[in-house]
Amino acid sequence: MQKAVALKYDYTKAPTVVAKGSGQLAEKIMAVAKENNVMLHQSPELVEMLSTLELGEEIPEALYLAVAEIIAFAHSLKETQW
Repeated sequence: MQKAVALKYDYTKAPTVVAKGSGQLAEKIMAVAKENNVMLHQSPELVEMLSTLELGEEIPEALYLAVAEIIAFAHSLKETQW
């Protein structure tokens, strides 16, 4: 079954979980992200770990590096589009 987790990062604290779900809810989360030009990253292992967090919860320190690499990659893509 498809799963999705959406993170928010405002540069002041660790990224937080703002949406998560499986099945139809996961599809809706991804559709909203695409509609808003939010980069989607597929990593089943990372989604499994992030889906254990509660809404509004910051990611644990153990995931900082993995999430930081994704954020940095997303920013590099945005810069090449300008």
